[in-house]
Amino acid sequence: MKIVVLMKQTFDTEAKVTLDKEGKINRQGVNLIINPYDEFAVEEALRIKEKHGGEVSLVSVGGDSVQEALRQALAMGADRAVLINPEVEEIDEYTTATILAKAVAGMEYDLILGGWRAIDDGSAQVAGRVAEILNIPVVNQVTKIEIEGDKAVATRDIEGGNEVVEVPLPAVLTAQKGLNEPRYPTMKGIMQAKKKPMEKKGLADLGLDAGQVAAKVKALSFFLPSPRAAGKIFEGEVPEVVAALVKALREEAKVI
Repeated sequence: MKIVVLMKQTFDTEAKVTLDKEGKINRQGVNLIINPYDEFAVEEALRIKEKHGGEVSLVSVGGDSVQEALRQALAMGADRAVLINPEVEEIDEYTTATILAKAVAGMEYDLILGGWRAIDDGSAQVAGRVAEILNIPVVNQVTKIEIEGDKAVATRDIEGGNEVVEVPLPAVLTAQKGLNEPRYPTMKGIMQAKKKPMEKKGLADLGLDAGQVAAKVKALSFFLPSPRAAGKIFEGEVPEVVAALVKALREEAKVI
């Protein structure tokens, strides 16, 4: 089975976000990781490969720094990676999905996996857009996957419960927390990852140009949330404290 994993590199969940002098997100000194939901997708691809045989390929869009995340996924057990550097200043979900779909279209695939969203922008658009461009079915927020011949049976989260969806392959399935517990790369895996193929491509290699992938959405400005105000402590007798608290909630916090 040929499995492709759509992977993104994101800020560490513990990273402190700051703005530079130009008012843009400062990436200097920030630890970068595999998007956690994509890591679930990598792990699931490896489990399917171990059960059914085949090959796991990683595809990502970004600059040279993404190689580190791809090498980590290769160390986990993926077989090969493709990194596309569009070398354009503005990238949005349209840009990313267009590039990924074009790259995947030139590959053999039976199943495409990815995280249901990225923890940095949280848009949850890219995998669905890729499926639409490739004209194949998509099932989002999957917590269990079973491959049965030429179809996939996926259990997915819905409000108040879950549902089971059966789709023909090829298809796009997006991983939700609870699908699995990603493995840690072994020392052997880390050493083997250095020898595994990582193909680097540009837009021209995919038959695209900057105009075809130009972002449809542009960030006009960035700002940090206001510092959290200090808490207020009410002291005194219970009736007086309760009255003061209710008044503050009504007149200051305006929550009642």
